[in-house]
Amino acid sequence: MYDEVLDISSCNRIAIMGGAFDPIHYGHLAAAEAVTHRLQADQVIFIPSGRPPHKNYGQTTPSEHRYLMTVLATATNPHFQVSRLEIDRPGLTYTIDTIKAIRRMLKPEAEIYFISGADAIHQIFSWKNPQELLTLCRFVAVTRPGFSKKSLLEHISKIEKLYQDGEQIQFVEVPALSISSSDIRARVLEGRPIKYLLPEEVERYIMKCGLYNKKPHEYDLDLMSVDRMLQNRLTEKRYRHTIGTAEEAVRLARHYGGPADKAYIAGLLHDCAKDFSQEEKRELCIKYNIHLDPVTDKQIDLIHGDLAAEISRHDYGIDDEDILNSIRYHTTGRKGMSLLEKIIYVADCIEPEREDYPGLTKIRRLAYQDINKAVKAGISSTIEENKNRGRLIHPLSIEALNEY
Repeated sequence: MYDEVLDISSCNRIAIMGGAFDPIHYGHLAAAEAVTHRLQADQVIFIPSGRPPHKNYGQTTPSEHRYLMTVLATATNPHFQVSRLEIDRPGLTYTIDTIKAIRRMLKPEAEIYFISGADAIHQIFSWKNPQELLTLCRFVAVTRPGFSKKSLLEHISKIEKLYQDGEQIQFVEVPALSISSSDIRARVLEGRPIKYLLPEEVERYIMKCGLYNKKPHEYDLDLMSVDRMLQNRLTEKRYRHTIGTAEEAVRLARHYGGPADKAYIAGLLHDCAKDFSQEEKRELCIKYNIHLDPVTDKQIDLIHGDLAAEISRHDYGIDDEDILNSIRYHTTGRKGMSLLEKIIYVADCIEPEREDYPGLTKIRRLAYQDINKAVKAGISSTIEENKNRGRLIHPLSIEALNEY
């Protein structure tokens, strides 16, 4: 791993620049150079993001591409290093965990500054353990000329009242921040030039690898709102399972030539009704006019797939029937499942956060060999488990098993 040779043990002051870097551009580099000069930092460590909780993993360019572009962009600056810390870390990645890992590489008295876009400072209290984070490092809010600071300064004032050791957040103004990664991706998609917006080496890499020349997805879905909804509605364990399922679904879709964008959305929303109480589930069935058959009436938790599909339709405007059916039947399966339905079913069975259960190893082995055999193994395992627990078996599961 790259971090085994990350040479910062003798540094007195370092700055960390995290981000998707999808792609990295001159705005990032100019900001890092400005911070190096302002703070007299020994090193700036660029850390391409792994799987942050507020990002749409399914639509982010694979981490190896983003890492290599960052290496190419920073190679000629002796004050810049690139770390694989987040992209090599399994599961979700949180800033506080990254800061703690970097802190362990430094001498105790060394100072850490975290470079952040000014807008992100408004969201800092939605991050994991924000108060502890602000004791481990200081923030540098990079802004562009003409940026309105009034509301931000008021917010920062509230933050700094929590601390007695001086200024926690500094400003650095960087003209090149008007460049954006999203604009570069759009330019590539539309065939417009990106020269002089990012290093030539990165431009060549993008063209060579064919990055950004396809639309990410056709749905106008506010993924930040979906993420906040999931965190509010689900237990922490269920939320981690949800993210793991969405990411596993993307991998399966890419393996079998399925729609990765739809797979991510279906995986993200498949369990959004799982943690409602039984009473709430019954009330929502009335609201959405969902019929309870004899099995779901006695085992109301089985209806969470139907409820999740209706919430996806009514609350988030998802009208693609394949996505909705993948959500609806992810628990029971059914006869005649589409490729996407199979992908979501199997992803739900095998995602990395799943605790071990009988048959898990077999399903994981089959998942990337034969999707049909993996579905069959999953349905068989679920039926056997339900029989052992004295639960009713839904007819849809029996029909699906008989088909396979």
